[in-house]
Amino acid sequence: MNGHVDPIGRALVGISIRKWDAESFREIQAWIDTGFNGDLVLPRAQIQDLQLPPSGTVKAILADGSEVSLQRYRCLIDWFGAELDLEVVSREGEYPLLGVGLLLGHELQISYRSGAVTIQ
Repeated sequence: MNGHVDPIGRALVGISIRKWDAESFREIQAWIDTGFNGDLVLPRAQIQDLQLPPSGTVKAILADGSEVSLQRYRCLIDWFGAELDLEVVSREGEYPLLGVGLLLGHELQISYRSGAVTIQ
């Protein structure tokens, strides 16, 4: 899987995502966040656009140490040719965040010189 580093230094990769009963996947750009130990965080606007069904809540500890309760939603993603059933969490913000949970068992390479991002 290949991505790129944008002009302000964010490592981005394309993720194919869909609701369970949707016919086709939609491509979204996700910001790789190695400080996030979950799988995927989506902005509320994208969750509404994809019409993902809610699946409960989860408590999370933010970088500042505060504890919050986040809404979870179910979706499918195409991850290296396999459909993964995920529970994603919602947040305010512009970009989806791809966390370490999806990177486990893979190799991540980011070149800030060439702008290339590779997950193998």
